[in-house]
Amino acid sequence: MVNRALPLASLHSSTSHVDMFTGIIEHLTTITAIEHGHQGTVLTLDLGPLANDAKLGDSIAINGICLTIATLSGTTARFDVSLETKRKTTIAGWQIGRRINMERALTFGQRLGGHLVSGHVDGVGRLLDRRRDGDSERFTFVLPDDKSVRVVEKGSITIDGISLTTWDCTGARCSIAVIPHTLTQTTLGGLRPGVPVNMEMDLIGRWVETMMPGKGN
Repeated sequence: MVNRALPLASLHSSTSHVDMFTGIIEHLTTITAIEHGHQGTVLTLDLGPLANDAKLGDSIAINGICLTIATLSGTTARFDVSLETKRKTTIAGWQIGRRINMERALTFGQRLGGHLVSGHVDGVGRLLDRRRDGDSERFTFVLPDDKSVRVVEKGSITIDGISLTTWDCTGARCSIAVIPHTLTQTTLGGLRPGVPVNMEMDLIGRWVETMMPGKGN
């Protein structure tokens, strides 16, 4: 059993900590209960095999959103979602039965199979089109209107928690080649044009941008 007591880049204080992910999906599940209220949302999911070493307070990326386990009973976990998270992500439109991508936070010594992902969604985009491209499929996404997500050719982007490589980036659009394995092991297989998705731009690119003249503080 993997020891997950030390999340990678976890900076603990009395009030908060920071976890990192890779964008490599570990488990697909469905929403078993969800309560949308004026103060936020309560989300209930079946963790499946991820529950083997899960504990209260653990962070899990839920469709790319870093959430904390608030209660845990067997394999069933409840997550409290703040109003700010609800405003900045696709959670407001979620319903019981929706398929969800899940990934646990990194621990020291693990391989980084995707790229560094914070689980902090930058904006909501949408799928414009998908079509066959040999054995794979080509997905074309529209980036958020507020330009909160920037991409570069052959760069990294996280879509609903999935680490993907961009190509054919033109204006507010970018395309992604999705291999058969990713189609079957993530929610991308069932994604339809027009559906909104959570997007997180490349973490390193975000920092580089803030260091450019005229950016940041």
